[in-house]
This record gives sequence, structure tokens and C-alpha cells, in this order.
Amino acid sequence: MGLMSKILGGSDSRSTGDYVELDPADFDAASSEAAMSVHIAEISGKEDVMDIKDAVYDGDLVIADITRLRTEDPTAEHITDELRQVAEEVGGDIVQKGDDGIIVTPTGVRISREKLGVR
Repeated sequence: MGLMSKILGGSDSRSTGDYVELDPADFDAASSEAAMSVHIAEISGKEDVMDIKDAVYDGDLVIADITRLRTEDPTAEHITDELRQVAEEVGGDIVQKGDDGIIVTPTGVRISREKLGVR
């Protein structure tokens, strides 16, 4: 395989030698300061919302699993409204991904409603 084929991807055959395994221990997360963190959360009731709100107010993005909530439950609607209000207050954004997830962003972060790669 020539150099241009490697750059342009002229061959569909790949071998394990084409990939490099990354060891998380090689990256010292504590030494680099990030402007924003991404948090993963599970929401099963109202008590789980406070930590999410605090994270968004602190400028972090939250991806929350809502599969434990029953969608017909008024609690689910109340939680969604509460998180929507937080996103509006901080100038962020909020979307619900199907019946299983909510993404809440802090100030200045918008969520595209278009999927990548779909034409």
C-alpha cells in the first residue's frame, strides 16, 4: 500500500497493526484544566435532579439516563420542566433523546438537532 493510499484510505483492508491501543493511565487528567466537564447521571426520582442542576450551574454538561422514569408519570414531566428551566436560566440548551436520555448544557453550548452523517 502506497503512502497516498494510506492517507486517502484507498484500501478497505485493515489489520490490528493499523490501530494503537490507548491506555487511560497515560493521560493525566488532573494536570490539565478543562473549562467544562461532562457528567453522566441517572434520574430515577426528584432527588436526583439537584446534583444535575448544580453541575449545569457550575458550567458543566450533563447526560442523564431517564430509563428508570415512567414517561406517563407526572414526576417525569416535572423533572423535565425543572431541567428545562435551568437550561434557560443559564443560557444553555436541553434535548431529550428518545425515551432514555436527556442532555443539559451550560451557558454558550448548543445541541444540534441534526444527526451527523445523515444526508
